[in-house]
Parts: sequence; C-alpha cells; structure tokens
Amino acid sequence: MAAEETDEALMVRFCDGDAKAFDVLFARHAGAVRGYLHRVTGSGASADDLTQAAFLSVVKARGRYVRGSAFKPWLFAIATNAARDLHRRRRGEELSAEPTSTETVEPKVRDAGLEKLVREALVQLPDAQREAIVMHRFEGMSFAEIAVALGVNEGAVKVRAHRGYERLRELLRGVWTAEEAQRPEPHSGPREAGGNEP
Repeated sequence: MAAEETDEALMVRFCDGDAKAFDVLFARHAGAVRGYLHRVTGSGASADDLTQAAFLSVVKARGRYVRGSAFKPWLFAIATNAARDLHRRRRGEELSAEPTSTETVEPKVRDAGLEKLVREALVQLPDAQREAIVMHRFEGMSFAEIAVALGVNEGAVKVRAHRGYERLRELLRGVWTAEEAQRPEPHSGPREAGGNEP
C-alpha cells in the first residue's frame, strides 16, 4: 500500500500544472478552512464565501509558493488574510455577535447552546487573539505553524493565545459556574457506613 502523498508534494505537482493535485488538496483541507473561517467570522455564509476565495487565492498565488515549505500554514495565512479583508470591509458596520447562519458549526456538536456561547465569546476577542486560539484549539495547529501562518514569531503567538484564553475564561466564567452547579456530584448516591470508598 502506497503512503499518502504529502500536501507539500501535491502542491509542487499543482505548481507544475497537475490540476488533480489541487483537487486532492481542496478535498483534504476545505472543511478545516471553512470551520476556521466560521469560527473567526461567526458566519456560516461568510465562511463559505471566504473558503472559496481562499482556495481561489491558492490557485492565483501558486507561483509564489516556496517549494518545500509547509503547505498548511501557508493555506491558513491565505484564509486569515481573506477574513481580515472581510473584516476591513465591514469595519464601519455594526457587527452582530449572532451568527447570520442558523446551521451548526459541526455535525458532532454535543451542546449547541454551549457552542453558540463559545462562538459569541470568540467574536468578542481581538482578531489576533481569536485567530491564534482558533488555529490552535480548533484546527490543531502548533504555535510554530500558527506563527508562519500569521507572519509573526512563535513567542508572539503564545502571548496572543494566552491572553485570548484568559479573556475567554472571563467571558465564559458564568457558563462554567452554571454548568458545574447543574452537574451531579460524582458520588451523589447515599453512602453506607463502612462501605468501600474510592
């Protein structure tokens, strides 16, 4: 069984004119890019549009791709720039914390209400903190990969993420307290005298 071709090898093939290599890259990464953009923008419709724009930019910018460099951070840099461009265009408008789409972010959402609260809290963060958190927590990127994607050093990414996580804790403090109050105690049943305790 042949090993799966790396993203970087596929991108080199695409740069050399193999359109099927691009199709594979799109199939591999479109869902993750869309999820990232949905979390960053708070809008499913915007995420759809920006995902298409990001992959169109990959096509247009393939001549600037540095062969041998990591593909995923390069792709997320393009997606981040697309989101920032949208934000700049909307800057004068009142942005709602409510997503414009009624769909759920992911099909495996366990608690839609909690997911909505997290999305609303993420939208309140400064762009730099939100981008670092979404790439790290939701997209599973390392701080080094995020640094490449954002064009900053790794230390700056760690500071942004730390400050963002601290702000999220503040914004969601009441949520966690309310959830803990509703959660049953691990040993909520009656205890018998002389019984085996864990």
